[in-house]
Amino acid sequence: MGKNSFNIAVFPGDGVGTEIMQEALKILRLIADKKKISLEFSEGYIGGAAYDRFGEPLPEQSLDLAMQSDAVLLGAVGGPRWEALEYKFRPERALLGLREKMGLYANLRPVVVFEELLDASPLKEEVVRGIDIMIVRELTGDIYFGQPRGVFKEKSGRRKGVNTMVYTEEEISRIAVRAFEIARKRKKNLLSVDKANVLECTELWRSVVSEVGRDYSDVTLKHMYVDNCAMQLIRNPAQFDVIVTTNLFGDILSDEAAMLTGSIGMLPSASLGKDKALYEPIHGSAPDIAGKNIANPLATILSVALLLRYTMARPAEAELVEKAVAGVLQEGYRTQDIFQEGKKLVGTAEMGDLTWKKLAGLLN
Repeated sequence: MGKNSFNIAVFPGDGVGTEIMQEALKILRLIADKKKISLEFSEGYIGGAAYDRFGEPLPEQSLDLAMQSDAVLLGAVGGPRWEALEYKFRPERALLGLREKMGLYANLRPVVVFEELLDASPLKEEVVRGIDIMIVRELTGDIYFGQPRGVFKEKSGRRKGVNTMVYTEEEISRIAVRAFEIARKRKKNLLSVDKANVLECTELWRSVVSEVGRDYSDVTLKHMYVDNCAMQLIRNPAQFDVIVTTNLFGDILSDEAAMLTGSIGMLPSASLGKDKALYEPIHGSAPDIAGKNIANPLATILSVALLLRYTMARPAEAELVEKAVAGVLQEGYRTQDIFQEGKKLVGTAEMGDLTWKKLAGLLN
């Protein structure tokens, strides 16, 4: 058994973040209690909540908390009330800051369709049945961080917007290694997605991923252009195992893939660096339903499963959390976002309690 003591930085964030975080922490504390894991929690402000209190979305004390932790557990950030702020003060800048400062270069987004939610997907059941995709998105390069960037005024007086797509060989290589290692533990199929026929930056991407692939002869590597991949995710999503792609393409494709499940409120994510990690649901802060006890906490609870798997090296416990979620869904309980006629409508807290009870039974 490896490390048994962990420091967790907790950032509830904005909107429904506080509600869903409470339910996730109940699950994590239950696991820690039953498995004798020592956890120390430190809570801080981030996003809009941090701006309201400190005048910036990622105050120094919050960054310090994150840097001193083994992992960050995040609720959600953003909302309409902060959209008029200058770009550098917007809540989402806190996420980009954390990714950069913590060196979180690999974003893992598992896309799994629970059998119990097949009819919630906008696609036909036979198309989405059995989907189990891991999207590995490069997170600290590409057009989001490239320089120069900004809106400039030309000599003519007209404005020009500039963003620069940049990747180094090292950045591509390290995300490729992470993706191959993940594929090796799954079905040994890796798809690299680029736009190498148009963008020289991703021509380098394809070349470097292929070079890394020579060290993973047991993994089948294929390449696909991003536009075709977007189409194939709708046409035949079950063909995919692990997808590795750039920051920009990964941002778009992972949200598209999320809707295959019927609700973005069901999907967790992990952002991993060399020795740091951040876990969060991929949905937003949903300020329109904040405080109403109707938000779906399952994506945040499933993010706890990823924390157990990748930071704590507890895959068995991670599987139990995932089984608990599946068990509650099997019994017909649904929050508003995944509700169907004939099922049992429950709120945020009740869904958290039901999952806690199911997990407690599995742990005994």
